[in-house]
Amino acid sequence: MVAHQPLRVVRCGGSKLSGARAAFSADAKYLLCTSGDYVKVYSTATEECVHILQGHTNLVTGIQLNPQNHMQLYSCSLDGTIKLWDFTDGILIKTFVVGYKLFALYMLADSEGSVFIIIPKKNEDASDSFQLVSVKLPKTPDQEVEAKDLSLILDDIGRSPKCTAFGREGEYVASVRGLHLLVHFFKKKKTNRFPLSGTSRKGANNYFTCVACHPKEDCIASGHKDGKIRLWRNFNHKREYTFSTLHWHHDVVMDVAFSVEGNSLLSGGVESVLVQWRDGSDCKKEFLPRLGSTIEHISVSPDGTFYCTSHTDNKITIVHSNLRVSAVIQGLVKGSDVKTGLVVDPRTKALVLNGKPGHLQFYCLQTDKQLYNLDIVQQEYIHQVGLHQTELVKAAFNTQGSWLATVEQREDKEIELELQMKLWNYDEQTQSFTLNTRINMPHEAHITALCFRDTDELEDATPTLVTAGKDGRFKVWMLVNDSAEKPSMSWSCGFVGSYHNYPANSCCFSEDGSLLAVSFEETVTVWDSDTWDLKCTFCHPPGKIRNLCFGRLSCSKYLLGTTDNGFLCCWNLLSCALEWSTQLNVIVLQPDPLSENIAAVSQLLDHSDLFVFKPNEPRPFCIQRNVCRERVQWAVFIPRDVPESVGSEKHQWLNRSQLYMLTETQDLLTFSTKSPEERLTPSSKQLAVEESLPVTPFYLLLGKHRRQQQSKENAELGTAVIQSQLPQDSPEIKELLHTPAHVLPSASFLCSIFINSLLISKENKSSGDVVDEVEMDSEKAEDESDEDVELSEMEQDTNPTEFLGEIAPKLSKAQEKELRKIRRMDYSWVAAL
Repeated sequence: MVAHQPLRVVRCGGSKLSGARAAFSADAKYLLCTSGDYVKVYSTATEECVHILQGHTNLVTGIQLNPQNHMQLYSCSLDGTIKLWDFTDGILIKTFVVGYKLFALYMLADSEGSVFIIIPKKNEDASDSFQLVSVKLPKTPDQEVEAKDLSLILDDIGRSPKCTAFGREGEYVASVRGLHLLVHFFKKKKTNRFPLSGTSRKGANNYFTCVACHPKEDCIASGHKDGKIRLWRNFNHKREYTFSTLHWHHDVVMDVAFSVEGNSLLSGGVESVLVQWRDGSDCKKEFLPRLGSTIEHISVSPDGTFYCTSHTDNKITIVHSNLRVSAVIQGLVKGSDVKTGLVVDPRTKALVLNGKPGHLQFYCLQTDKQLYNLDIVQQEYIHQVGLHQTELVKAAFNTQGSWLATVEQREDKEIELELQMKLWNYDEQTQSFTLNTRINMPHEAHITALCFRDTDELEDATPTLVTAGKDGRFKVWMLVNDSAEKPSMSWSCGFVGSYHNYPANSCCFSEDGSLLAVSFEETVTVWDSDTWDLKCTFCHPPGKIRNLCFGRLSCSKYLLGTTDNGFLCCWNLLSCALEWSTQLNVIVLQPDPLSENIAAVSQLLDHSDLFVFKPNEPRPFCIQRNVCRERVQWAVFIPRDVPESVGSEKHQWLNRSQLYMLTETQDLLTFSTKSPEERLTPSSKQLAVEESLPVTPFYLLLGKHRRQQQSKENAELGTAVIQSQLPQDSPEIKELLHTPAHVLPSASFLCSIFINSLLISKENKSSGDVVDEVEMDSEKAEDESDEDVELSEMEQDTNPTEFLGEIAPKLSKAQEKELRKIRRMDYSWVAAL
């Protein structure tokens, strides 16, 4: 009996790509970056994710290429391990267990067998004191080894990887923290400290933010909070050091990096501009503006052809050395707060939520990449602290995805609330949303909820939208023709409802759109959507209603609601009575659009729990404790394109839809019953792409077309299709060609297996005959004499041993071919003798 896999929570995307500096491969064909617990390998030519290196159990904090083997990569993590990868094949080679939380990783070409890491003194995340230590990596054949040999280099340094850098060929290391610059020389074993005053006469903020070392000269570049960059020289003397100042940035310098040759310096900050300083001069500088958001990290490829900037909006920009953008890798945009919640685009099945300020982002869950942005507010965003700007707070699609409703607001203590609702229509020609109606101040107070009426079964039904506000009203908006001369469809208010002037908290339609439920404080009201008459009210148990949702399919007669005092209630719409209730602090209540299942996420002190149930059964059929240590903000069911077969009956609710959850740190979580090996994408299991072209959908399509064309040519030649496995498709040859060389056994061991795989079995005569026929057809094309043609035809029909009897030895194919070559030779010169 096969044991069912347990249900596990997995991170499906949305992780921060700019958590650490990205690294280029030696040939700059691949870009490697951290993404939560993973390391992702992207193609710099196609922006496609080639491999996902997964093995760490906590946040990956640093990656470095192996100086001794540029096809390998080292990574460090807060899980206390250093892992060595073959990133071209996506294979984990070795794990070194250090035992400390690792915050940064550095590699030097001369320090073979050792790496440098930053660890906390007390091995705690909240520690203020960190150390730079050297770790010797044992050379053992074991897959997992302990690396406990640590040597202290610098004490009391900053935890950020940007605050420590190694100098010319590893002769010294520089580290900045606060107002101090430390330079440690390895050969002299001495440390020089250079302090700065907190503020200068002009009020400058001299605090260090980042540091970089020149690759060939004794020069250190440091960034500061006031936007200045200092170039330090002659720092091997404590008193005779000098520095020059470069100043363009108006705010914090987030990162600095030298080019490969050291003839230019790169810097970036909150201005979203990459600045290139030529020869360390303030006069010679070039700019790459409008990169979208604050630059957090800057990386340079080993060959100097590419630069890379990591941004706070979870974006990576690959830039040519001539400061032209080559590629953009955009993940889930990280914002301060997701006020729109998680919405599904019915057309593309994309996840829609707040993106850049004033934008909606359409995010693809399968590729962990952003599809596109939709500018809703259509105003220039000003990067200024304390400035109140227009925010996008609500978004909703209708069932067909043809209409999109958005709400934006601007609130200031000195200015009254500004509200604006926009209705967008999907244009089939332009394949984008166009603005149809703009409504100023649809409510006199904040809008708390909005939802479309489902009109799938009603062809002639008018598109309807309902909004609820804190002004004590809910409004019904309908699409009507507002012009008598020419058809011009726009949205207008058709009905206004209220209940004792209580603030409206939430609203939702039933599955068939016949009923509308609106909550007013502690009361739930149910309205007829045709006549807008109040049908019934529910108000037990007491408590402010937080969420509302109707049951679906066979459970459509139920209405569920959650209260802020920790109750989950289920009302029967036929009997107008409370069916059941339970005490549960539900923060997210989400129905599955394709089944009767409803997911409820409850929040306790230090973790979140998931309950999946049907309204007609108060006992949940799936309980998942401790789904995450963070607070789950939003959740949504996304229908699958192809239903997935799940073995356990307990997990059948995952067959048709997938549940996604968004945490406070904006990590996307989902549930899976597959093992980590089965969850790997096909691209991450493939070998590295060929030397010139990466594997793209067009490449795979072209390869399939060529195989089809080849099969057609074979059919025209009259060759039969070989049903048995060809020698080149044997498992032995696949294992030999697809397994990395460093993990293969010796050649002597593989030789006999390889030779045997090339031999054709005597039992498989049909396939052998077909192969002989193919070879003889090619030999006919080569032979020009009629005699050779007759010989080849005779060889196809009869066996040579039938003519020569049992005395003649059986010739191999190579010998037969050699005999035919000798027969074709011209021997007329013999007659002249």
